[in-house]
Amino acid sequence: MSSLFQKLLPSSNSSVKVFLFIIVLFLYHNAAAVTLPENETIPAVIVFGDSIVDPGNNNNIRTIVKCNFPPYGRDFTGRKPTGRFSNGRVPSDLIAESVGVKNILPAYLDPSLKVQDLLTGVSFASGGTGYDPLTPQVVSVLSLSDQLDLFKKYLSKINAAVGEARTATILSKSIYIVCLGSDDIANTYYSTPLRRPQYDIPAYTDLMIKSASSFFQELYDLGARRIGILSLPAIGCVPSQRTLNGGIDRGCSDNANQAASLFNSKLTAQIDAFNKRLPEARLVYLDIYNILLSLIQKPSQYGLEVVNKGCCGTGNIEVSILCTRYSTGTCKDPSKYLFWDSYHPTEKAYKVLVPLVFDKQVHKFF
Repeated sequence: MSSLFQKLLPSSNSSVKVFLFIIVLFLYHNAAAVTLPENETIPAVIVFGDSIVDPGNNNNIRTIVKCNFPPYGRDFTGRKPTGRFSNGRVPSDLIAESVGVKNILPAYLDPSLKVQDLLTGVSFASGGTGYDPLTPQVVSVLSLSDQLDLFKKYLSKINAAVGEARTATILSKSIYIVCLGSDDIANTYYSTPLRRPQYDIPAYTDLMIKSASSFFQELYDLGARRIGILSLPAIGCVPSQRTLNGGIDRGCSDNANQAASLFNSKLTAQIDAFNKRLPEARLVYLDIYNILLSLIQKPSQYGLEVVNKGCCGTGNIEVSILCTRYSTGTCKDPSKYLFWDSYHPTEKAYKVLVPLVFDKQVHKFF
């Protein structure tokens, strides 16, 4: 032990404990990328949603919507595919890291999880799901109702491990992230005939909002208070939608973007109503739509070069089981690309997006 540290270290045992606690607290707060209010901590990050924040739950269910094979995970720790729909980490990981919880947020269905992993949060997200109950049925993935059922089992497990009081603290102090809806618009509505005969876009976005509101209420009733809700992105500008609906020039699909914008306007109104009705609620709207558009329109400002196609294969249509090690033309440097496949951003893009979308809004959770 250095002489300087010996001089700094208090003499009595009780003082040593206090001193070490202060040091640990200091290191904890400096591990976080964002500054939390004084005397506030975030014990866990808990995530619900779709493939943007699914770290591998779909590995453990019977669905074709999977990506637990190369080249997915190419830049992840150990260069291994984990079931994350990207070349590396995804927003759920980066958000958990940002608030100083942990660098990797695991999938709840990961069979190797330990109790200690549960205490600091997991993701229940399932690639391919949506607010529309029909969306997960089409591809046999976890619905929001399924994710809530798993969350209840999660609560029982942590309650058995640490007791009711600590469980209640984890529940009320954690940050919850909700990220889904793109598959409703891009897949269920525009890519199948299942909803269009009965619903125009205003009516369909009403259906989505009704489902979302019910989910937010149930999450609140279970004890969640700090809930960050991602807007829909400019879904018409993802490579697959350009290919399918963007014409010969592969422009952005105006119809899909207009649908996303309409949903987002209804979502903000719903969030405002929740916060007024429930004083303890801290529902926070996280705008990805405009920020993603900014990356698409001014890529060089963010260190990106290619925004209209993904890195995998041709980048025009490959996603999930269509993006494999046999896909010809996969790029060598995904850090130049906004999109990894035809639907999901690269880790580099997420590292640009998360600070702009989430970090700047953290103060609203308190």
